Amino acid sequence: MRLLVTGGAGFIGANFVHASVRDHPEVSVTVLDAMTYAGSRESLAPVDDQIRLVQGDVTDAELVHKLVAESDAVVHFAAETHVDNALADPEPFVRSNVLGTYSVLEAVRHNSVRLHHVSTDEVYGDLPLDGPERFTEFTPYNPSSPYSATKAAADMLVRAWVRSYRVAATISNCSNNYGPYQHVEKFIPRQITNVLTGRRPKLYGRGANVRDWIHVEDHNSAVWRVLGDGDIGRTYLIGADGERDNLSVMRMILQLMGRPADDFDHVTDRAGHDLRYAIDPSPLRDELGWTPGHTDFEAGLRDTIDWYRTNESWWGPLKDAVEATYAERAQ
Repeated sequence: MRLLVTGGAGFIGANFVHASVRDHPEVSVTVLDAMTYAGSRESLAPVDDQIRLVQGDVTDAELVHKLVAESDAVVHFAAETHVDNALADPEPFVRSNVLGTYSVLEAVRHNSVRLHHVSTDEVYGDLPLDGPERFTEFTPYNPSSPYSATKAAADMLVRAWVRSYRVAATISNCSNNYGPYQHVEKFIPRQITNVLTGRRPKLYGRGANVRDWIHVEDHNSAVWRVLGDGDIGRTYLIGADGERDNLSVMRMILQLMGRPADDFDHVTDRAGHDLRYAIDPSPLRDELGWTPGHTDFEAGLRDTIDWYRTNESWWGPLKDAVEATYAERAQ
């Protein structure tokens, strides 16, 4: 298989590329990435001699068409993803997430290439904090932020291209990922690197918001399962029964790093902050036989902390700029 991975130098994409090279040595991997602030050649350094890396924008229709024409399948990760950035400036999100997905869809349509589109559970909005409800593939879309709205639009484009043009595509909507190579603007690595650099960790509001955490390796093993065995036109929700409120995650990070549980600052809550995400992954497990390997969140978090401890050369150059941006937003 000749596999094109868009956004393959970002957090989840880079981990997907690592896993593909390791677990599927028969696959030839090409990565397309614009190398924005969120993409990093260093994230692909361990597999640099085993892949082809093309720097380019997913909205560049001519380039995308050329690369897709040379491929048997495309896994589409490329997206702007940080909610705070979307609230500050939505334009890059509309361009990358909507127009970029359109570019990919047109390329796979004209070349009859298999597509898997990677999305987020945030397209469904949020759930009550105290309730049994979980997102399913039939949950109506109700995005809350410019980020989730653009991802919802991208999902709808994929569905329309499947129905109108018979594009061979699947979609996955995943819960919150954690693990190595995640940008320090995101919640878990930001708090870890705050501690490592002598800063006080920061928690939005009361920290009551609940996220359904999954290790990035589990997310990517599920993507491979859907790519190989998923039904065309189907949406699969990827989750690992990892619901935890942000306050509990903060306290676990501090405990694992030898700090008092209350050694953090509360900051003004994010505008439109979703209350709770929760995934029902039953079809993925029952129909495709997928199960997560990282079921102990504390162990996975400990490993993630250890990775950031030993890889300051990767995240250190990013940290000051991220904290300066947050300071400008008084967060």
